[in-house]
Parts: sequence; C-alpha cells; structure tokens
Amino acid sequence: MHTILGAGGPIANALQKELEANNEQVKLVSRRTIQVSGNTTWQKADLTNFSETLAAAQGSKVIYLCAGLVYDTVIWQHQWPIVMQNAINVAKETKARLIFFDNVYMYGLVKGSMVETTPDNPCSKKGEVRAKIARNLMQAVENGNIRASIARAPDFYGAGNVNSYFDAMLLSKFAKKESAQWLGNPKTLHAFILVEDAAKAIALLGKSPESDNQIWHLPTAPAITGVELVNLAAKVFDTTPKYMKINKPMMQLFGLFSKPIKNSVEMFYQYASDYQFNSDKFQKAFNVKPTSYQDGFKKLAITLYKN
Repeated sequence: MHTILGAGGPIANALQKELEANNEQVKLVSRRTIQVSGNTTWQKADLTNFSETLAAAQGSKVIYLCAGLVYDTVIWQHQWPIVMQNAINVAKETKARLIFFDNVYMYGLVKGSMVETTPDNPCSKKGEVRAKIARNLMQAVENGNIRASIARAPDFYGAGNVNSYFDAMLLSKFAKKESAQWLGNPKTLHAFILVEDAAKAIALLGKSPESDNQIWHLPTAPAITGVELVNLAAKVFDTTPKYMKINKPMMQLFGLFSKPIKNSVEMFYQYASDYQFNSDKFQKAFNVKPTSYQDGFKKLAITLYKN
C-alpha cells in the first residue's frame, strides 16, 4: 500500500492520480475528508498526533510525506519538527520506505545552480525550519533506523491558484486575457517544475527501492528569465504580455492586509536574484526529461485553463 501523509494539496493530488494510474493501492491521510473511489481509501489523522498517524499508516509499503502546513512561520517552527519526527517514527514502526517532498528553502541564496550537494545556508526562518527537519530525516537514515529519501523541487506550476504564485499571478491572468503580475526582478533566471512532472518523479522514487537514502532533485526545465516566461505564456494564451512588477516594498505593504503575504516577504530574495535548479542526477538515473515551459503551458491551456 502507498500512503500519502498530508493528502489534498496539489502535489499530493497529482501523486494520487499517478499511483492510481499505476494500479497501486493508495491510502490518503489528512484531517479533512477526501472523497475516494476504486482502490483508494481515506483515513482521518492529524500528523502532529503520532498515534493517529501510526494507525493510518499501518500496512504501508511506501509512505509519502506531502504535507503543506499553514504558511505561517510560527506554525512551521512548532509543527514541522513534530510532523517530521512522527513520520520518522511511523516509518520505523511500520518498516515502510519514506519519501519526503521538500522545497529549496534550506539552501538560501545560491550563486549558480542548486544541486543535491549544495550546503544548507538558509537566510530565512522558514529555511531554518526546512534545514532542521531535512537533517533530522537524513540523520535517521544514517543511523540505520529507516529507509528514506528527499524529493526536492523548486517552485511549481500547474496547480491552478492553489499554492502557486506563478499560476495565480501569471497563467490564470493570461488565460482570462488580463494583465499579469511578476514577483521580483523579471530579468533574473527562475526555474519552475510542472506539478505533473513532480508527481511522476515522486512515484518513480516510490517504486525504486534502490533510490533510497539520498536526496533527489526532481526533473525541472532549466531556468530562464521572467521576461522569457512571460512572453512564452502570453504566446500560448494568445494575449499581450502585459504585466506589473511586484517589488519588496509593495509586497510589504500588501502584507499589512494579508498574513500569508506578510509571511512570504522573507522569501523575496528568491525572486530578486537568479534561482537555478539542477536535476541532472535524477534525469540520468531514471532516463527522464522535464516538460519544457512551452509544452507545459500548452498542456495547461487545454486542461487546467481550458483556453
């Protein structure tokens, strides 16, 4: 059985579809009810509660930790270490393999490309949290307590307006022929991963025990500038590439009226400087290629945005 802890988010939903397409028995674990069918089941559990999480994961062969906590620094600092330790302990008890879907916050501001061996150098409070929980997971691996891996990805797109500023501020706007917004400096490089690509890659790790006990960067197209991304998206959606740049002072101002935006200000460095993500290791090991931005936008125009 393949168990998704923290089901219901964009990556978890796409992973569920991928596992179901592979005829796997899937269990979804979340606090909110999820309607299921076929060979998929749902069980309610709070991931900060060990006994509930353990009960939900019984019988698992592979456990995927895809939780998305409320985007609040204080909540992250308190809950993420608990969630990770519970996942580690559950994997130890059940003997299941554990795959953690992670982001790149722990790297901080990187000059050049981020690779699996890039050292932790967080420059944000959220980055410090992510560095801590990733170290805790890999320490459990090194101690021989569990078999686990980290599936790390950059910002994603293809999730509609859910947890994806690229979708919310650009793609969905162009799909409606509206002017878009770009966060940060559009002349810098930025890499994005298509949600579907991320899900397929995580599922590949799930069925490949030989991939355990290491960090993997999920297949991502090479970074290009914001200007190039805007122009590509406008061409696909057959609209004018008009957009407004959102700088840090503007973001701080918006944060006065929105707590999620306020909690995002410390991450602005990601959009003011080059953000390059290298996934050569995964691509070579599994002989896969990431979806190009043009092809990704075309696919979403037909499916997600029905252009």
